[in-house]
Amino acid sequence: MHRLLLIRHCESAGQQPEAALTETGVRQAEALAGFLSRFAIDRVAASPYRRARESIAPFATAAGLPVHADDRLVEQRLAAGPVEHWREAVRTSCGDPDFRLPGGESAGEVLDRGWPALEGLLEGGHRLPVAVTHGKFLSVVLNAVGRDFGYAQWQSLSNPDVFALRDDGGGGLTYERVWPGGQAERRAGAS
Repeated sequence: MHRLLLIRHCESAGQQPEAALTETGVRQAEALAGFLSRFAIDRVAASPYRRARESIAPFATAAGLPVHADDRLVEQRLAAGPVEHWREAVRTSCGDPDFRLPGGESAGEVLDRGWPALEGLLEGGHRLPVAVTHGKFLSVVLNAVGRDFGYAQWQSLSNPDVFALRDDGGGGLTYERVWPGGQAERRAGAS
């Protein structure tokens, strides 16, 4: 049984907090709403970034659920300013949880900030909560669950993307990619 759905936002016009969805992203959000309608979702939390809120809005409206903004679900900040070779920074960050550029966050710091938000959803007595977030944030969480979600898996993420967290039967969690736009994967590990 699914315990939590982690959702990566739809295609956006940029990386800034107020970047809106593109026209393609708006269509993706409608498709996402249709996909999510088959689940018994009863709680929606989202990064306050506009692209995350707009990605879940069609579903939340149709389901009659409020979207609870949670600052702890925002994207990993790579640095204080623009990063010329940002893909290389992401690659390094995927392999080293303590790596951080000046003014940025390490993957470990993202997990320290974000995991309590997910624990609150997992332990909040909901049938099936969702957390709408961002690619690097999602990668950090899935790496903590499965230890094998790295740079190549980050590159394979789609907009949107949906992963289900489940109990592994031994006190930890597993994840499964459930979005039909991606290949189904199963990974197990510590929570």
